[in-house]
Amino acid sequence: MRVFVLDKNLNALDPCHPARARELLRKGRAKLFRRYPFTIVLQDRIIEESVVHPHRIKLDPGSKTSGIAILQEETGRVTNALEITHRGQQIKKALESRRALRRGRRNRKTRYRKPRFLNRTRKAGRLPPSLESRVLNLETWVRRLRKLCPIVAILQELVKFDTQQLQNPEISGIEYQRGELFGFEVKEYLLEKWGRKCVYCDAENTPLEVEHIHLVGRS
Repeated sequence: MRVFVLDKNLNALDPCHPARARELLRKGRAKLFRRYPFTIVLQDRIIEESVVHPHRIKLDPGSKTSGIAILQEETGRVTNALEITHRGQQIKKALESRRALRRGRRNRKTRYRKPRFLNRTRKAGRLPPSLESRVLNLETWVRRLRKLCPIVAILQELVKFDTQQLQNPEISGIEYQRGELFGFEVKEYLLEKWGRKCVYCDAENTPLEVEHIHLVGRS
């Protein structure tokens, strides 16, 4: 991890080695600007007097954790690497908790906000709150890093796995629609899968239904 450097006008310069940053701070040539990510401000340098190399940001998005790497354009050397932990599950649990609390107040006949079902419209391009949080987290950090480092390009890794092609590299066209279940009815396939016997009690030679166990309620 290198240290981000700004000139006295807060323009981004090339990141420097941590030892160099400590020396500049000890001599009074630089001051602390931000602790995370660690950034210093040079008191005697402007961007016109420095040689600045272009950098690029590479994003590796994930459902729980996303990675960000900053590379120098010319050498391809990684100068900084960060990990962002997303709050998707926390947001999901918070929304479920709120829904349960509102439902409980309605059932207890206490003061509550009336349920709204007929006026719920979703805008075009709407994202679920957990996914929207991930997108905004990446956007926020990219915007911050662009102010601290001379960024000229942003790249994002997009990976898609074709599981059928992993099994059959020569698959193409309509063959994607003719998998293992092609020619089978769903019920017939399930009967073959479970050996034509009940998955609960192993009963055989009996008319099997989707669910042949009937619950007996209290009278």
